[in-house]
This record gives sequence, structure tokens and C-alpha cells, in this order.
Amino acid sequence: MEKVVGLIKYRELVRNLVARDLKARYKNSVLGFFWCLLNPLLMMAVFTVVFTILMPNDIPKYPVFLLSALLPWNFFSRAVTDSIDSIVGNAHLIKKVYFPREVLPLSTVLSNLVDFLLTLIVLFAVLFAFRVKLTIWALLLPAIILIQVIFTLGLSLFFAALNVFYRDTKIIMETVMLAWFFLTPIFYRIEDLLPRYARLMYWVNPMASLVSSYRVILYSGAPPAFDFLARTFVTALAILVVGYLFFGRYSSVFGEEV
Repeated sequence: MEKVVGLIKYRELVRNLVARDLKARYKNSVLGFFWCLLNPLLMMAVFTVVFTILMPNDIPKYPVFLLSALLPWNFFSRAVTDSIDSIVGNAHLIKKVYFPREVLPLSTVLSNLVDFLLTLIVLFAVLFAFRVKLTIWALLLPAIILIQVIFTLGLSLFFAALNVFYRDTKIIMETVMLAWFFLTPIFYRIEDLLPRYARLMYWVNPMASLVSSYRVILYSGAPPAFDFLARTFVTALAILVVGYLFFGRYSSVFGEEV
């Protein structure tokens, strides 16, 4: 609890680091933050061409189907990957100034969260373009986002600490993320590929449950599977606790290792 209170006291530092990350991300860019809106549209266009023209499927309103899962995945993937370097990349700060080290991966996750929230503008625009009506279940969107942030932060803390001692962590995780992307039903329906093991895949892959929840409440306008959502929430909390304990155990020696 003392550490949590300490993080609250350093909220201004978190805000400044988030602003710094956002400015650095779009520095010297012609379109600036508009890239976070344009990029998912370009990805949507590529996947739509591939899976509706080159490899036709029977999924109605495929761009909405795709985007409702692709945007949450992009947030998760980028936040975890960027956070891996959050400690090593800020060695100059760690060696000079005292502050809770958790601030660094936390600010990285939050800066990517800002991007994700902006990309929701694109998602709602596509929903409107394809005349997908939102239902009352769309009000669960903030809760699902919160669960994903908890899960993402837990992994980010763990791998940020691990990267201090093993610098090839990021290289390995880039490959893991690529495999994880294809194992998550983002551009396909898992029921079409593994109908007998679909439920098992949702159990072992928290991101599958999360993207499915996004898709159900926005694309289908139906209630999510609350049992899976509750299980994902418990898993996310467990990952956060493990990641935070691992990070806290070794944070005292970060200054020596970086």
C-alpha cells in the first residue's frame, strides 16, 4: 500500500512521462497523432482485401469484425513491447533521480492507452458507416478496457524488469507477440478453425477472451460471456500481482544493472 500511495504522489511525473512519450512518438511526423487514426484504417484495408477478395469468407461486415479486435490487440502488443525498454531506456533518470521505478512501465502503458482511446474514434466511425447499431451492452466497454489495462500492466512490469538482466527479452518477445497474434481470433473466427477446442482456446489465451468481449458488445451488440470475462479479470489481477512483485523484488538494483 505504501508503494501505491507513492505512485499517487508521483502522478505528475507519470503525466509528464506520458506526454513525453506521445510527443516523441509523433515528433517530426507530417501527420502527427493522425497516424494513430490512419494506421488502423490502412491495416483494416489490407486485411479486408485479403480476407474478402483473395480469400473470401462469410463474415458479414468484415471491416467492423476485424477492427473491433485489431485495435485492442494493437494496444496490448505495442504497450508490452514498448514497456520492455522502459527501464533500460531511461537509465539516465534512474541513476540521477529517485522515484518509484514502476512509474516508467506505467507511463508507457498509459501513453499507448491514450493512442488506443483515440483509435476508438475510427472504430465508431466504421460502426456508423456500416450501420451497426450500438446496444446497451456497449456501456461495458470501459470495464473491458480496464481489465485489459490491468493485464497489460502486469506483463509490462514483469518483462521490463526481466529486460534489465536479459537484454534479449525484447527480441524474444517480438517473436512471441507475432505467434500470439495468429493464435488470437482477430482476423478469423476461432469456431471456424477449431470448433471442438474453441472454449479451451479462450481459457488458455486471455487476449482471446478480451478481443471476443470487445467484438461481442460492439460488433454483435450482445452481452459478453460473463463467466469468461470474470475469469479474465481474475487472471489479469493475478498477472498484475505477479508482475508487480517480480518488479518490486529487483527494482532496488536497477541502478546498478542499467
